[in-house]
Amino acid sequence: MAQRMLLTRFDVPTTVPEGLAKEQLDNFKPFNAWVENLQCSVADQTHASHPFHKNPYHLRSVTIQSFDIFGGGRLGFVKLTADVSNDAGETLPAAALLRGPSVAMLVMLIPDDVAPDSDERYVVLTVQPRVPVGSLAFVELPAGMVDDAGSFKGAAAKEIEEELGLAIKEEQLTCLSELAAPAQDDKLPPAMFPSAGGCDEHVTIYSHERHIPREQLKEWSGRLTGLRTEGEKITLKVVPMKDLWKEGAHDAKALGALALWEAARREKLI
Repeated sequence: MAQRMLLTRFDVPTTVPEGLAKEQLDNFKPFNAWVENLQCSVADQTHASHPFHKNPYHLRSVTIQSFDIFGGGRLGFVKLTADVSNDAGETLPAAALLRGPSVAMLVMLIPDDVAPDSDERYVVLTVQPRVPVGSLAFVELPAGMVDDAGSFKGAAAKEIEEELGLAIKEEQLTCLSELAAPAQDDKLPPAMFPSAGGCDEHVTIYSHERHIPREQLKEWSGRLTGLRTEGEKITLKVVPMKDLWKEGAHDAKALGALALWEAARREKLI
């Protein structure tokens, strides 16, 4: 595939494959966020306490290896490598798949007949094909990508309605990720990075509790949902909260949400 060199708006020499326009890359938010975060981290090396202070690394160039176009001609996934090296010729591993942010939702259902001192609650999971991991029945928390125009809370509320059929107002969502935001100023968003060794995806985790009649629990489990026009074939699965760590053991979102929720509860933040 033919390649050409260009300068992005960050003045970083970037090699792109044929078919990818400079304007597309300049408008691709995951690429912009990746460069901005990396450059901020590079700048932190000026502090004497930084482990790389004496021989700092620099972002010298980027090579876009491939890209995927989504519906409407929107740039979707970008695979790249970068030259991140110091003056001694030492390099850092710098291959990445850029796909941008996503949201996950911990939706808990509480039967309306439980005793006041009871901790009985249930979590709604989705079962759907996830071909990238080789499964047609992957069990996970409801989740979805954040588009260029949407807010994180808005995306979460939208996914809950699409995948669970449950209308939730944005103000009814609790952002567990923000409650656990790290104290250090590292410029990264308050989110979980499930595969930081190769992908920029970061997941902001929200929670929502709702009291429902006990008989509705059975109605939820096994319900078919999802946008068929977008290839979504989703089955709902309702499990006791105490079993989430086993039922969602393959899903980093489920394990992360459980850890955040339990810690926030322990600290009396929720």
